[in-house]
Amino acid sequence: MKVTVIGLGPGAGADLTGRAREALAACDLVVGYTAYVALIKDEFPDKEYRSTGMRKEVDRCRAAVEAAVEGHDVAMVCSGDSGVYGMAGLIYEVAQDYPPVDIEVVPGITAACGGAAVLGAPLTHDFAVVSLSDLLTPWELIEKRLTCAAEADFALCIYNPMSHSRPDHLRRACDILLKVKDPNTVCGWVRNIGREGEECKLFTLGELRDEKVDMFTTVFVGSSATMNLNGKMVTPRGYRGVGSREE
Repeated sequence: MKVTVIGLGPGAGADLTGRAREALAACDLVVGYTAYVALIKDEFPDKEYRSTGMRKEVDRCRAAVEAAVEGHDVAMVCSGDSGVYGMAGLIYEVAQDYPPVDIEVVPGITAACGGAAVLGAPLTHDFAVVSLSDLLTPWELIEKRLTCAAEADFALCIYNPMSHSRPDHLRRACDILLKVKDPNTVCGWVRNIGREGEECKLFTLGELRDEKVDMFTTVFVGSSATMNLNGKMVTPRGYRGVGSREE
C-alpha cells in the first residue's frame, strides 16, 4: 500500500536518476499522463499501466491512491521533478480522502536545471521560477510575481511560456519585465530539453518578446550580472577573481 511519486527528468529517459529507476523497477503499477507513461514503457514492459490525458490530474491521483489502498505498489510518474509543478502536492491532498497509504516522493531533474545546463550556467546565483500558465493561477498573481522577481534582480526561469490558448502570455510577461530590466539583459530558451530535436538560442530581453516558443520551451531571463560568454549564458556566482576559492 504505497504511492511513489517519481520525477522522470525533462527528457526521454537519459536523465532518469538511479533512484527513480529503482523505484520504477520495484512497483507493480504505473499511473501517469499518457505521454509520460509512453517514455518508460519500453524499459519497463512488465508493469501494469494506467494513463489519462491532459487536465485529468485529479483523476490520475485518485486512481493512484485507490490502487495503493487496494494493495498495489504504485508509481505515479511526472516529467521533470514531481515536486516542481508536478503531482507530489496533489497526491498528498487527494490522499486525505482515503485510508492511510505510504507516500514517497522521488526527485527528478526539473526543466530549470536541465535547460540551464544546455545554455551554460544561467542559474548559478539566486533565481526565481515562474509559470505563465493561468489555468490554476490568476494572471494578476503571475504579473505580481514577475514584477517582484524583476525588481529583486533575480535570474528568472519561465515555464509554460506560450500555448495555443495563451499565445500572448510571453509578450505580456516581457512587457512587465521591461518596465524594470534593461532590454539588453541576456536571455535564452531551450526547446525539447533532453529529447530528440533539442535546440537552444540566446538573445536579449528586448528580442525575447518576438521569439517563437511553445509549450515544450523553457525560457531563461538573466539578472543584471548575467553574461553571454562565447555563446553560453552565464550568471556569475560572485567569486573574487578568476581561480579564487573564496565565496
